[in-house]
Amino acid sequence: MLAFIYYYTKIHKCPPAEADIASYFGVSPPSTHQSIMALERNGLISRTPGQARAIRVLLPRTALPDLE
Repeated sequence: MLAFIYYYTKIHKCPPAEADIASYFGVSPPSTHQSIMALERNGLISRTPGQARAIRVLLPRTALPDLE
């Protein structure tokens, strides 16, 4: 999920919405939201509360796998 967020942001010049993430991975919106919250709790992403599309990956690019 981190690589998807990184590359989506790089390509589209803005982070993905949770709906974009859910669609890409074929999971439900609640599952996506729980995953986003877990990534934030673990310090892997930052978000701006109340702002849409405000996800930022905190890991360096070298720590992320390539998407195929």
